[in-house]
Amino acid sequence: MQRPAGIISIPKIPELKNRLLFTLAMLAIYRIGIFIPIPGVDVQALKEFFARAEGTLLGLFNLFSGGAMENASIFALGVMPYITSSIIMEVLSSVFPRLQELKKQGELGRQKINQYTRYLTVGLSFFQGAFWALSLERSTIGAGALALEGGMFFRISTGIILSFGTMALLWVGEQITKKGIGNGVSLIIFTGIIARIPGSIGNIITLLKLGEIEPMNLMIGLSIMVVVVGLIVYIEASYRKIPIQYATRIMGRKIAGGVSSYLPIKLNISGVIPPIFASSILMFPLTIATFSQNEIAQKVAMFLNPLSVGYNIIYFILIIFFAFFYTGIIFNPYDIAENLQKAGAFIPGVRPGQQTAEHLDKIITRLTFFGGIYVGLICVLPTFFIGAMNLPFRFGGTSLLIVIGVAMDTIRQIESILFMSSYEGIFGKEPLVRGRTAY
Repeated sequence: MQRPAGIISIPKIPELKNRLLFTLAMLAIYRIGIFIPIPGVDVQALKEFFARAEGTLLGLFNLFSGGAMENASIFALGVMPYITSSIIMEVLSSVFPRLQELKKQGELGRQKINQYTRYLTVGLSFFQGAFWALSLERSTIGAGALALEGGMFFRISTGIILSFGTMALLWVGEQITKKGIGNGVSLIIFTGIIARIPGSIGNIITLLKLGEIEPMNLMIGLSIMVVVVGLIVYIEASYRKIPIQYATRIMGRKIAGGVSSYLPIKLNISGVIPPIFASSILMFPLTIATFSQNEIAQKVAMFLNPLSVGYNIIYFILIIFFAFFYTGIIFNPYDIAENLQKAGAFIPGVRPGQQTAEHLDKIITRLTFFGGIYVGLICVLPTFFIGAMNLPFRFGGTSLLIVIGVAMDTIRQIESILFMSSYEGIFGKEPLVRGRTAY
């Protein structure tokens, strides 16, 4: 009897169907919250302000938030404060012995560190929210101010509301991770980006009709996006396979082991995390510079234009840094070497233990460097080329990488459930989870 395949199989698996419905329900809550404004803000004037910021780094953050910033939404800060707090806690964990001990305590220690991260997220969200309120008070568009009313109450209340919004989004993300499909925080960013696609397409069509876009430039821009999408899909589905041999053991009259296998390592180990971390770090000086009337701050805002050479160099360096930073967190070659030795496995031609760890560390370092360069070029070059041709594309390399990366990870989770239920992959007999071999 032929097995059901692909998307047709999803309704026949109750667990997968319930997880998908739950994920969609949680994301719907997020999208509804996008349109709940903060009291005391002129939303229409703020939208006009962000329309003028299109193509800048502030416009990129508005894209990540799904338009929450221009709507003065309770979710305006998105999950960026949590991401920043996570970075700070990881740095502190490598400095303070107390936090290092917590990391070694297993699940209980991780829960304690996560609790500290949430506390820091609340404080950071309140600080950013209160500063954002102060910036709205001092900013004007035309003859009107962005804030309808100012004062200490407005700043404190805005900080509290935006802190609540960030923690609510964090809760939604955690629920998706536990009871839904995919990584909740990544899916929130993913949803915010794709929600802007219809508006972007409509804007391009309008400008094309008005003659403000050259058809040839549009075709070149679309061609660049197609090439970038193909490259991202190919790299993200590729693995470096490290051969592993299990030692032969005699157990009574039976001979066990002697099996050959491999350890798959993604070419881009860190995934979409480096550009998200880099964008989160750059959000601090940008927020201060954009809404400030100070001359130095205005120069900083101009320097942080995504089309400027200085910004792209800083962004590229941060991406490579966070590629190594995040890989070091999730991939410990010494732990892998120890686990292989306990399982009676070894890499042919390499001694178990210390030499295996050093061998793996050398491979991971090379792959991380390659992954960082690849992610950096994907995030910088398409945006630069599209901006140079004066195209109003909101979806540069960073957005494409996040959307495709998160989509592929989500598909892998769906396929894993399908295969556990004896069904074929979502795209047929060749599951995406197998990837491609890269030696």
